[in-house]
Amino acid sequence: MTTTLLTIGIILGSTRPGRVSPQVGQWIKDIADQRGDAAYEIVDLEQFNLPFLGDPAGREQVAAWASRISSLDGFIFVTAEYNHSITGALKNALDSARTEWYNKAAGIVSYGSSGGTRAAEHLRGILAELQVADVRTHPALNLFTDFENYTMFKPADLHQAHVNDMLNQVVSWSSALKSLR
Repeated sequence: MTTTLLTIGIILGSTRPGRVSPQVGQWIKDIADQRGDAAYEIVDLEQFNLPFLGDPAGREQVAAWASRISSLDGFIFVTAEYNHSITGALKNALDSARTEWYNKAAGIVSYGSSGGTRAAEHLRGILAELQVADVRTHPALNLFTDFENYTMFKPADLHQAHVNDMLNQVVSWSSALKSLR
């Protein structure tokens, strides 16, 4: 009997010039790839060039985005905290798909001056509406202690254990929820 690995997307939630989400996302992927329990892929919002929700000129980009989300079994959201919430680009991306999110699991890795915790809490409410079960463990990265000059990601060692705990939860929940899709 052949078992197909789950596919977990690591969604980079910022498109701002100078963003650090690619560094954080790659760090998560490097940890995840050592596990062998799922196939992990970086999904960069910047590559989809999503129009503002409702713009009819962007149908092809929205269709490509929805197809990408549909192909994934679970998610790790890498979110910055902008003005005490998630980025506008991430909110728009979440709103640009609907049923493609349903009955999947997600972990959240946030960063900001307070570890991005307010953004993570906002994201949890949005995910609930999209029928995405978010897991408990939430690595929160601080701009003052986990980044050099706010631009070079240098995480404290303790975060690796939190990421692995989060990944354990995402994989088990994604596996359980797959039977509902």
